[in-house]
Amino acid sequence: MLLVKYHNYLKEKQNVPEKQIPFYINWVTSFLRFCDGITVDQVDENHVNSYLEKLSRQREDWQVKQAKEAIGLYRFLYSRERKRPEQRNASSEAEWKIAVEEMVRMLRLKQRSYRTEEAYLTWLRDFCRYICPVEPKELEEKHLKEFLTYLAAERRVAKATQNQAFNALLFFYRWVIDVEIGSLGEVIRARRGRRLPTVLSQKEVQKLLESLQGVTQLMAKVIYGSGLRLNECLRLRIKDVDLERGILVVRAGKGDKDRQTILPNLIKEELKSHLATARGLYDEDRKNDIAGVHLPGALARKFPSAPKEWIWFWLFPSNHLSVDPREKVTRRHHASASMLQKAVRRAANSAGIEKKVNIHTLRHSFATHLLEEGYDIRTIQQLLGHSSLQTTMIYTHVAQKNRLGVKSPLDSSLK
Repeated sequence: MLLVKYHNYLKEKQNVPEKQIPFYINWVTSFLRFCDGITVDQVDENHVNSYLEKLSRQREDWQVKQAKEAIGLYRFLYSRERKRPEQRNASSEAEWKIAVEEMVRMLRLKQRSYRTEEAYLTWLRDFCRYICPVEPKELEEKHLKEFLTYLAAERRVAKATQNQAFNALLFFYRWVIDVEIGSLGEVIRARRGRRLPTVLSQKEVQKLLESLQGVTQLMAKVIYGSGLRLNECLRLRIKDVDLERGILVVRAGKGDKDRQTILPNLIKEELKSHLATARGLYDEDRKNDIAGVHLPGALARKFPSAPKEWIWFWLFPSNHLSVDPREKVTRRHHASASMLQKAVRRAANSAGIEKKVNIHTLRHSFATHLLEEGYDIRTIQQLLGHSSLQTTMIYTHVAQKNRLGVKSPLDSSLK
């Protein structure tokens, strides 16, 4: 009976192409025969691994991988068929409230960024709703695995999204409820499609920049000219700009890594003028005794005067004061990400660029244009701050091939 539901589930949820559904049914049927005398409740990862090991001696790797996914989806459906109460009682709600508060405390103790805190708490609330009415003290590894499978099988999230959910809940398990997570071999992993980045030509970049004005134009020039991510640009401090050496220092970039990158000569004079404007805001804040800027980690505790020092001031400060969401203190934050994002989208439309353009397009264009100019891929990797060379290699697929002397056969045949 469950196999019939499994067939309908695969078809309705469109987890697999319809032509492959019979193969998924066959793999599950074969696995159930292999586990003869063992109920689905009793099946664990060891049984699955034993079956897959036997299968690998007779079948191709892609068939073993397909069988593993088929069995994982079947076990997931079986777990979903078990009925659960729909609501928690008051005691359970109180336990989860305490758990969420402890999650916040640990995130701040471990010095995670505010954006990370928001993202992790969102995943924790999603997880909490999904596993209702299980309380924090009742959580086991299987609950996490089932939720991650649900994200891939039913919500069909991207691989990066599933990984973020895993990182959030791994933090919760490890630091809040003190439960270690072992292998995730049983989890259905989200499929990762290969997508080529959108890249602008140098003429298109010029048209885009000319359609911007003021500080948004300067920020876009810094992102394109130095290959920065959006947040790396927004979080630049005065001390991170070395005009004499032509260097920008990125602090605590992706993966909590520092790196140096190039500072274009073309914008040095603009930056000097901008620094004078930023100094005006800084002096105004000091005159009005505004709290200093936010500092990462424990720096503010170690150096109490540092938040009010010029070198720690934002390179691109906001024009308005705001309330720090963590400390509830009124201070000056850096410029808004949405402000720059909207300005770039409007500029792309105004410039008549018929591509989907966003801030990250400028970073993609930086890497591609360097590659087209003949710079070493390792150097480009270091400038971008990529951990893996494979990540940087994606730009070899969008660089102009004619720079390597490759000519289309159509151009030759129609001469």
